[in-house]
Amino acid sequence: MDTTIKIDSKARDQLAALAQARGTTMRALIEEFAASALTPRRLQERAERTRAFLDAEFGHRLGEEETAALRARMREAHAAHRSTLRNAGVDEAA
Repeated sequence: MDTTIKIDSKARDQLAALAQARGTTMRALIEEFAASALTPRRLQERAERTRAFLDAEFGHRLGEEETAALRARMREAHAAHRSTLRNAGVDEAA
């Protein structure tokens, strides 16, 4: 079954340009995104696998405080990266 998704023209044009640059269709691009995007459940599963790996390989167990601190550092790094792109005049969607 097909579904119609309504988005503004700017987003549509960005998706079309991205699809063209990748040599694919907007439909395939959106399907790829949907298949690869991490849902909260998938994020939790990934976190659990990471904790198990660190414990098994290095004998290190991440506590809640350490996990929260790492998460905060990642958010800060991501925000800094986005700010750098904006300051350089780079369109993140490009």
